[in-house]
Amino acid sequence: MKRVVVLDYGSGNLRSAERALARTGADVTVTSDFAAALECDGLVVPGVGAFEACMKGLKAVRGEQIIGRRLAGGRPVLGICVGMQILFARGVEHGVETEGCGEWPGTVERLDAPVLPHMGWNTVKAPAGSVLFDGLDAATRFYFVHSYGVREWELRTGDGFSEPLVTWAEHGVPFVAAVENGPLSATQFHPEKSGDAGARLLKNWVSSL
Repeated sequence: MKRVVVLDYGSGNLRSAERALARTGADVTVTSDFAAALECDGLVVPGVGAFEACMKGLKAVRGEQIIGRRLAGGRPVLGICVGMQILFARGVEHGVETEGCGEWPGTVERLDAPVLPHMGWNTVKAPAGSVLFDGLDAATRFYFVHSYGVREWELRTGDGFSEPLVTWAEHGVPFVAAVENGPLSATQFHPEKSGDAGARLLKNWVSSL
């Protein structure tokens, strides 16, 4: 049985994420314990609310160190919603720029859309070879709640490094809906609120651990 930790840093739908992951058959713990988060098979970093507040909470439990150490050792991490956004270099909300974890270059900024927040079900465009979206067709819908996102993917790789798999969605403008980059994966939508589709995605991730 895979051991999964949902990182408790004061932000996120911790219990719904815990329940959804437990249904995949994983042994799930919600904790802020440094050692437990470092040593588990898979770490989930949820997040709701403002980028700045999430980064403050993350740093309070040394979460950015946990994420960095895990990735340096090739140990899987899954970010969800703002837990995905904080993996990028910076977030800009209401004119305030906050430094993120910097695992990917790029800026989280307000979506240019007639209606915000982007709240409800939407389709995504997943690339070929995706592990997260394996078995899910193009008409599958996932549940989103956000006003901010990454509108430009800035990381470019080459010289023997594999290209990250970037999934896109659209609300007013295209934005990054998910990323798969070696041990680091993330979704802008909430798989734990996305019914059977989200359950399949989480099972795909747990099965890859």
